[in-house]
Parts: sequence; C-alpha cells; structure tokens
Amino acid sequence: MTTGLIPGGQPPDPRPTGALPQQRREPAGHAAQHVENRSRSSVITARAAASFEPVGRSVASARSFVRDTLQGWGFADIVDDAVVLTSELVTNAVVHAGTSADVLCLRSDEGVRIEVADRYPEREIPLQATAINMGSPDREGGRGLQLCAALAGRWGVEYIPTHKTVWFQLDLPARAVGTRAAGPALPSHLLPLTDGRVRVAVIQIDRTGHITAWNEDAEELFGYPAEQVTGKPLTDLAAWPHTPGTSTGIADALRLSRWEGSYGIRASTGRVTPVYASHLRVRDTGGEPSTVCLLVRDHERAVLQTPLRGPASDASTRSEGQNTDPFEVFIGYPAPDDLDGLLQRTVERARDMLDGDSAFLLLATDDETELEVRASTGLPSARQRFARVPVEAGPGRYGSARMPAVHDDLTAVPGAVPLLNGTGMRSVVTVPLKVEGRLTGSLGVAAEAPGRYSNEEALRLQFAADRIALAVESARLGELERLRRGSLNFLVEASDLLAGTLDRDQTLALMAQMTVPTLATWCAVYTIAHQASEPYLSYVLHEDEELIDGIKSLLSKIAPPDPVPTPGARVWTAPGELAHQAALRSSMRSLGLSGSTTRVTPGIGPTLATASAVGGETVVLPLVARNRVIGMLTLGKPTDEHFRQEILELAEDLSRRAALALDNARLYSERTAISQALQRSLLPPELPTIDGVEVEVIYRAAGEGNEVGGDFYDVFPIRDGAYGFAIGDVCGTGPNAAAVTGLARHALRLLAREGLSGPMVLERLNSAILDEGARSRFLTLLYGEMRPQEDGSAELKVVCAGHPLPLRLRQDGTVEPAAEPQPLLGVIEDLELYEQTVTLDPGDVLLCVTDGVTERREGGRMLGDDGLADVLTTCTGLTAGAVAARIMRAVERFASDAPSDDMAILAMRVPGLHKD
Repeated sequence: MTTGLIPGGQPPDPRPTGALPQQRREPAGHAAQHVENRSRSSVITARAAASFEPVGRSVASARSFVRDTLQGWGFADIVDDAVVLTSELVTNAVVHAGTSADVLCLRSDEGVRIEVADRYPEREIPLQATAINMGSPDREGGRGLQLCAALAGRWGVEYIPTHKTVWFQLDLPARAVGTRAAGPALPSHLLPLTDGRVRVAVIQIDRTGHITAWNEDAEELFGYPAEQVTGKPLTDLAAWPHTPGTSTGIADALRLSRWEGSYGIRASTGRVTPVYASHLRVRDTGGEPSTVCLLVRDHERAVLQTPLRGPASDASTRSEGQNTDPFEVFIGYPAPDDLDGLLQRTVERARDMLDGDSAFLLLATDDETELEVRASTGLPSARQRFARVPVEAGPGRYGSARMPAVHDDLTAVPGAVPLLNGTGMRSVVTVPLKVEGRLTGSLGVAAEAPGRYSNEEALRLQFAADRIALAVESARLGELERLRRGSLNFLVEASDLLAGTLDRDQTLALMAQMTVPTLATWCAVYTIAHQASEPYLSYVLHEDEELIDGIKSLLSKIAPPDPVPTPGARVWTAPGELAHQAALRSSMRSLGLSGSTTRVTPGIGPTLATASAVGGETVVLPLVARNRVIGMLTLGKPTDEHFRQEILELAEDLSRRAALALDNARLYSERTAISQALQRSLLPPELPTIDGVEVEVIYRAAGEGNEVGGDFYDVFPIRDGAYGFAIGDVCGTGPNAAAVTGLARHALRLLAREGLSGPMVLERLNSAILDEGARSRFLTLLYGEMRPQEDGSAELKVVCAGHPLPLRLRQDGTVEPAAEPQPLLGVIEDLELYEQTVTLDPGDVLLCVTDGVTERREGGRMLGDDGLADVLTTCTGLTAGAVAARIMRAVERFASDAPSDDMAILAMRVPGLHKD
C-alpha cells in the first residue's frame, strides 16, 4: 500500500494526458444535487491518497486508512459512515473484481469526498432510478452503491477507459468544530434540578472491595464521617438493584475497567439514597489496582452520565423519502428474513463500523447459562458455528457478557474472551444484546492490534446492539418454533418406523438412517449383549457411502466409549484425535518423512478423506432401556463443525425411543429363538427310511413365528420291521396346544415300544391327557402300525380316534376311506377303541391329513372331505412327495387368505417290487 498526504491546495486530475472524455453516471434521484467533478465549487483543504493491492487484507487496511485520515481531520462524526462505504467499495474492487484499488480522501469546508477507483471499468454497475428496487443487498454486486444511496449526501460513478471511480460525499453536521456532544439550549424550568450546590462524592475502593478514601461531599451526601466507613466493604452500604435476567452485582462492577449506572447508598439515617455512579479502575504508584467511584444524586445524573450517541449521520441531511430508521441504517434495507442472514449482516456491519479485523455474535441458550456462536467474520471456521462458552464468571468463561466491556490487550488477560483464543486478536469490545432486561446475546468486534478500542466505541456498538436486539430475538424465537415443530414431526415419524419392526438388524439400520444426515454427518451404533460384555461396533453410516469402510476401520482401532448411563450427550475426543494423527501420517508419507522419526502403522489405514470426515466434534448418547445400558449412539461432524444444542436434545429424544425399540427387538429375537428351539423339539428330527414304502410329510403351523402348533405327526420304528405312524390335532393353536402335542408324540413312542396294541396305546394316552386337569385339551388322533410285506404290499393296523378319516388311493384312481371313526381323546375316561387292518397294494397311497386341510374356507365354501377326495383322484401314479405337494398346493389355492389353522399332510405309498 502506498499513501500520500498533501495539506491544502487542489488535487491533481488523475486522468492521463490524451484520455477520452470520462463517462459519468449518477442516480436519477440525485439529479438536483449534481456537482462538478471533484466538487470544484468547494475549496479542497486537505487530500490523502492510498493504493491497495488485490488481496483480502487490503479491505481492513483501507478501513484503517480512511478512519485515521478522518479522525486526524477532526471529522469523527462521519467516520462510521465513511468506513462502511469505503469497506464495501474496496471489497468490490479487490475481492470481487480482483484489481487494485485507489482510495482518495478530499477535505473541504462542506464535508469529505471519498473516491474509490479500480481498473475494471467494464464491470456492470446497476443504476438507481426513482422507485426502482436495486435488488438484494446480499448479492455480489451493487450493495456498495445501495449503501451510498442510503448513507451519502451525494454520490456517483465515473468512467475512463482504464479506470472506474465510485465517489461519495458526506456532509458535516452543523455544529462547532471540536464539540464532542452538545444539547440544545433549554428554558430554565427544563434544566435538571439540584439541591443547593452539586456534590460529587469521590470514593476509592481497594482490590478487595473495601473503602480507602471518602471525601467531604460523600460525608455530606450520606452522613458518614470518613473514619467511620474507611476499611469497610462498599457492599455494606450499597443497595444494588437486582435487575431480572442479570446476575452482575456491585462486586462484579467494581472489577470492570469502566462502569456507569444507578444503585443506592444506605445513608446514616437508614434511608437509601439513589445515586448515579461512574466507576474507573486504576492502579496506584505501587501497581495495586483500585476503583475510583464518582457518585451524585440520581436526579443529578446529567453531571456524570455519558450522553447516548445517535446515528452518525443527521436525518436532516438525508434527501426526502430516504429511510432513516436506525435499524435499517445499520443493517441495510431490506433486512434479511432469516436469522442466519440477519446475524451475518450484523457482524459484518459491526466490523466495518469499528474498523475491526473480526466480529462475532453469540446468542444465549434458553437457560441463559451459555452463549452459542451463531455468526462471525474474520475468524477461523472452527469458531463460526455453534461453539459454546459459559456466561458466568470463572476461568475460561465469558464473564463480561452482561455489560459492555473493552479489553485493550487480551494477552494480558488470557481467556477473557475464550472465542478469540489462538486467533491473534489483541483488543476487543463486547456489548450485550438485551430484551426487557434479559440477556439474549453478545456482539463483539476485535482487532489484531492492542489498544484499538475505548469506551467511545463501546457506546457506539451498544447503540447498534440495542437497535437490533429485538429483531434478533424475534427471528430467533421464530427459528426455534420452526425447529421444535420439525422436531416433533421427526420424532413422530421415527417412532412409527421403529415400532414397525422387531428385527434387530433392521432397527440398527433405521437408527442410523434417521440420524444421517438429518442430525449428523456420520453415525456409529455400539451394542452391549449383556452387562459383562464389551461394547461392540454393530453399525456405521456416513452420508457419503464411500467413507463408511474407512470410518469402520478407524473406529476399530480405538477402544469404544464407556457405557455411562448418565443421560445426555457427552463429547468423545478419541475419534478426532486418531483422525488428526492419521492425517499427519498420511501427509508425512506423501512428503517422504515417515522414516525413523515417525512410526507409521502398517497397512493402508484411514485416508485423508476419512480423517477429515471424523475430525470434527463427536458426541456419544447412551442407549438405556429398562434401567440397563444396551449400547451407545455415536454422532459425528466433519472437521471444524459443532453440534447445535437443539440437535443434541433431539438426538437424546431419539436415542430413548431407539433404545427401547432395540431392546424390544433383542427380547423378541431371544424369545423367538427359545420358542423355535422348543417347538422344533416337538417334531421328529427326521423321517426313517422304510424299505418298500415311500413316506412324505408337509407341515404348516398357523401364526407368525410358530413352527409347531396343535397339529403333529410322527413316523418311528417299533420292532422287527414294524413302524408306527401318527397324525393328530390338539384343540386350539399356539403354545398351549403345542404343550399337549409334545405330551402326545413322546407318549406314543414310549407306549408303542412297550409292545402295546394300538387301542391300548391310545387308551393310556387318553388317561395321560385327562391327568393334566385344567390344562388338558381334547385330541383327535390317527395312529397305526405298518409292516412291509415280502410281496411288495404293506399291512397297516389303524385306529382313528375322532380324526378325519385316512383316504386310500388305488391304482385305478378310486378313493375310499381306510378306517372307521371312533371317539376322540381327552374327553371321557373309559374308551373302547379297536383297530382296523388295511393292506396297501403296490401303487396304492394312504393319505392322512388334519382338519386344517379339510376345513380350508373361502367365504361360505369349504374344501371338505369330498373336495380332498377329488384332488386325490388326480394323483394316480405320483410319488408320495408329489401327492403331498399337490394336496398342499390345492389347499393353498382354494382360498386367498393365509391359513388360520395348523395343517399337516402325511402321505405313504407302496411303489411295489422292482424287477431286474
């Protein structure tokens, strides 16, 4: 940057010799204010010029140049407007146009004219006409001219072939040079009232808060002699007003470098005297800090009170019809509709107004115990979004959030503003945003140089903060309402999805898919089988599927988080630390520096993309169900990102629902496995191979998840080539019927192998069922003994106790019952059963079914015995397996609904002797 200052005289014309006539554009609304180039009717009394390179840092340098120039000329009243306009125009040149910028400041008796020239004259410049909207101030081009129209008294755009110049003129307010602040002349009856002569109490307080000095005016005002109060703490005399929403007391105020406000002093009469005070923190010759307090009666506050500054530009200098609302002058018009846009515009305007290098805005949480970073400019990205700092006093906390504060050098007070740690900022001014006495946020501007700000800048920034606080709070509440409404919808949908499945793996997948990318960039679910087991990484998901394997690999290299049952999200630093180490190793390998100085883990390892994906904030939420930690839900952000508190609260609600769904799925899986194991034990493990007889069974249990119901079958060897077979149906379905099924099947085997005949076997089984008492159920049973014969036939002895009759299919296609009906079991004690002998010739089929087959219904139709016989007549020549399959297919096609009863089909066929 090059600068030059020429006091007095006319500035040289910057146009080169032989240049074409310059093009000139002015807003239509300013036609009546047309002036010649360089305001030749005015006498130029001073000139300052500087050139800035096309780099981002030049914008801050240009602001400093204009501020220093105008303050040196004594034009502090228009500095803010000049800095804002210069910042926008130089940004357009060095950032957007990418050219260098020349800034020229001209002082005259009428005001100050500032010209910003760049070397990109063909860049389109929007023109402003009467009643025409110039577009959004957030767009890339045109915002500087819009601000010129809002803030400057006159402005214009000039063209030459090699340059484009935008100029604006700011008029000085009509008041005497050197006057800092002045009020109008008032009639005598409107002047502040005092009692006799004005007394200013001067009290000095040491570092512990005790009074060390007490002047005569203090004695007169409060009635205590100096010797009576010296050495006592000021808090014994002060009646501090506890404003709702604040927690700063007089002890806190005495530690601030400057403080101004009202409280009370309890006089010797016992009455409280309202006072207005101005505190200044100083050091004595020994270096000990103390506070000097100046106090007057509250109604005489005009003696000490610093007058509030209004907007820098007087409304009377504005052209008719221009918007003069203080909020819109600071923010710009139109104001952004969304909260983020409003906050970002606020920090940019605050930075430009105070010529800072950075600015930030924090919003208070609902309980006002923390401040959350919502917007910043000029700070690293890690400080930009959703980082949190506590409000109350203490190490590393934001102790000055509730009142304006100026820090001349942050290196002298480390941690005074935690947000700026490690950013290189030295001086900072912060002011609170308050609505109805309640802290809603904090606005700060910082600079790299120490000692840049004073109470004057704090008052100007507080004036701006007071104008925007209500708008920010209104936008924040609107955003919060939208978030809460969206959170409720999200949780309702999540609950429906989680309640729709009892599959553990599907539940894990749903948990991850609901959190990514709605709540987090990536997610990992750890599960704990039982209290003694270690957490196991069960599922990983990232919004970029290509990074999932890398994240699994990275997480597998570190110990899982501790299964702490405490509710709420807690930060887990291990993934981020490992990610940074992996990124460092990858970088060193690429530079060939991974030799003896750094041990590189063998294998491929996480890539830089994976390290970046998990390098941000990672939080762990416990999955607690039925007072037991069954897992952890881990959510992560990429590098330099933080979680919003609203998102963490929503994730906590989701984790509670997901934990219960996951535990339900676990319990269902365990109980299903137990049920299936028990049910499988009720069925024969396998069918025996019988020489000369084909045997096939098809079994379907009614009800989801059931393998065994009230129907059962069995085929088993008895003795000497004889085989027993049975097919039965217990009244009802489900586990209760299955219990009787197990009793019947195992009792049949034991009794048959004792050498008992068929009727005796069933009679003893009947007694066993009746012995069950209230748990007993009646049972239909077809039992028989089969003995293959040497001639290829098979002899069967059959007892049919209340069961559907077995059907015999002959080779000629005829179908007939193979037994007669007899009483069912489990009803009466004395049964008189008999057995019937049936001979199956080669090619014959014996079909045995339960009533779930014959009672298959479709509306008012039922398959019945006749329908079953009709299907069986079509099975001539088929094997036993084909016969069973055709019967089952016919039953399934008979009705469209799922079967409501258990079904069992037992088919036996004698194929006959094979001849060579």
